Order: sequence, then structure tokens, then C-alpha cells
Amino acid sequence: MVVWPGAAHPDPMLFTKAFTSQALAAKLESLVDLSTEERSSLGALPIRQVDVPAGELICRAGDQLSSCFIVLEGFVSLSKETAAGTRQITAFALPGDMPDLLGLHLKVANHDLAAITPCRLASVEHSDLRSLCRTFPAIAEALWTSTLVAGSVFEEWVVNVGSRKATSRLAHLFCEMMTRLEALGLARNDVCDLPLTQVHLAEATGLSRIHVNRSLQELRKQELITYTNGRLTIHDRTGLAQMGQFDPDYLHVPRPGWRT
Repeated sequence: MVVWPGAAHPDPMLFTKAFTSQALAAKLESLVDLSTEERSSLGALPIRQVDVPAGELICRAGDQLSSCFIVLEGFVSLSKETAAGTRQITAFALPGDMPDLLGLHLKVANHDLAAITPCRLASVEHSDLRSLCRTFPAIAEALWTSTLVAGSVFEEWVVNVGSRKATSRLAHLFCEMMTRLEALGLARNDVCDLPLTQVHLAEATGLSRIHVNRSLQELRKQELITYTNGRLTIHDRTGLAQMGQFDPDYLHVPRPGWRT
């Protein structure tokens, strides 16, 4: 895990490029093997650093896009909003993710992107990314694979919202987030920072805030989790996975400790 040196670093932009290369390489190498030359090419990508305060929109559905964002720090939500103003979170993006990669070919944002926490992003122009993919087919394959994995996760979210009971939905979401954060080295010993409010949890699971509150109480009562001040502790991984009908295969990441 890299700690940002901020203004104290002699060349903050150089540091940002190195951090971007590291984050993106880690993401892509979890999907395909990259050569030394391919990894080096990621470090040569021209980028623009973007810092976004918590709660701010990064882009809105329908926006014309000419660049892709790479999440370097923080939590980002992907969501859609109805005409009545109801919001449905469809995914959470974590460090290394490119939550608007579809825009590389579709050119238009398909969803709202918002910073849940203060976020640091790297912006890469579509033209530079397309040039990189033409030069290095393995990188193009990795980006395509990451899109397929995102589709796999989206399918599981549809099942979660459409077919599981309230407490199971929340249990499944907690299992997923712990698994993803563990793969990034951001969770340890069944504990992780998960800075989601009950509003975020409701919008991600299609529940009311009342049902989220009741479901949290039920998970605590069964001694499966503790969730306080944005910190999640899982006390019984097997029990929580069974409650959420969670099988991590759809995430296509290592799955330490999960048994269903």
C-alpha cells in the first residue's frame, strides 16, 4: 500500500505516474501475464491527476467522454437515477479499477460516477489508451477481460437485488467487498475500512434504510459481523457466506478463507 507524500515529494506528478502504473499493472496482471516491456509502457502513459472531494460527482450519465479514469485512492460509486430521483448503485470501484472503461468505445457515460470518499484519480485520454492497446495486444486483452469481469459482477448484483432476502443481500455485499479489498491488500484478519453509509448500503441492495438497519442488527445478533463507523469486522466468514449465498468465483480474484 502506497502512502501519498503530497507536496513534500520532490516531483508529485512523477510520483502520481508511478503510482498509476503500479495500480493499473496490479489490476491487469490479476487477469493476464504482462511482460516487463508491457508493464513499462503503463508507466509511460500520459496522465492527468484529478482529486475529487467526498460526495462530488465525477461524471454524469450521458456526458460525452474523451478519457478514462483510473481510481488510485478512495471509493467510487457507479449509479443510475430514475426520473423520480431514486438512485440505484450498480457497482463500487476500488483502487486500480477503471469505472468508465466502456466510454473508450461508447463515448458516452452510461452511469453517474461519484466519490464516496475523497478520491484521487488518474485521467488517461482515449487516444493514448487506444494507441497502447494497438501496440500491446496483451494490455488490450487485459482491459477486455476486466470488462467481462465487471459484467460477471453486474449479473451477480442483479441476482442479489432481485432474488435474495434483505439480510442475505447485505451479507453478500459484505462478503464481496471484503474479498475485493483483501485482493488489494486493503483488508487483513477479516477487518477492513468500508466507508459506506446506510444510504449507500440501501442504494446498493435495493432496500429501504429501515430494512438495512434491521438487517445490520440481525447480522450482529447472529455474531456474523460488526460494522461501526465505516469499519467492517467479519466474525464468522463461513456463516456470513452461507447467509449471503456467496461464492466468490464470479469475482475472478483469489479467495482466501471463503468456504460456502
